[in-house]
Parts: sequence; structure tokens; C-alpha cells
Amino acid sequence: QVQLVESGGGLVQPGGSLRLSCVLSEINFRWYTMSWHRQTPGKERELVAAISAGGTTNYADSVKGRFTISRDNVKNTVYLQMNSLKPEDTARYYCKARWFMEYWGQGTQVTVSS
Repeated sequence: QVQLVESGGGLVQPGGSLRLSCVLSEINFRWYTMSWHRQTPGKERELVAAISAGGTTNYADSVKGRFTISRDNVKNTVYLQMNSLKPEDTARYYCKARWFMEYWGQGTQVTVSS
């Protein structure tokens, strides 16, 4: 059974940093497009950042220049480095893997507050 497991969320002060990790339990990880999404109560889930199998990245305008997505095909892991965090970045962050099939993780909470 394919699983996605996120980690790295927590409470951080404005201006701080966090790194989220997401591990995919699938031997074909290298072919998957991986992405991070976030959701707050009452709002739709939104794309934060994505990275293709070939390493092409794209970002939501709200996080450009602050967040960086990367992948390690040996560790089957995708990362989201989040710098200069703002209170409006507070959300539950979800990892998604897509290659013929689509899988979602359970999410990890990020709270930015002083």
C-alpha cells in the first residue's frame, strides 16, 4: 500500500523557518510529480509548490522567494524549506504524489505566531 508521511510542522515565530519532509513508500518515486498544498478551515486547499520528475519547480505567488521545494530520489523524499514565515502561512500542509495515480498524505500543521 502506497503511503505518504509528512513531518516537520510546528509552531514558529514570524520571520522564522521550518523544513517539511514527505516520504513516499513507492519504488518509482523518481517518476512522481510531488507537490505541497495547504489548507485553513473554511478555505479550499491551495497549491504551494510543485516539483516534476525532471526537477522543474513552480510556486504560488504568495511564497515565491521564501519557500523552496526539493526532492531526494534516493531517500524517496520531498522537502519544503520555508523561510521568512508569516502568520498567513499558518495552515495544515499536505504532500501529494502524482504519476498515473494520485496519493495524499495526512498533513502536518504549521502555525506561525508570536
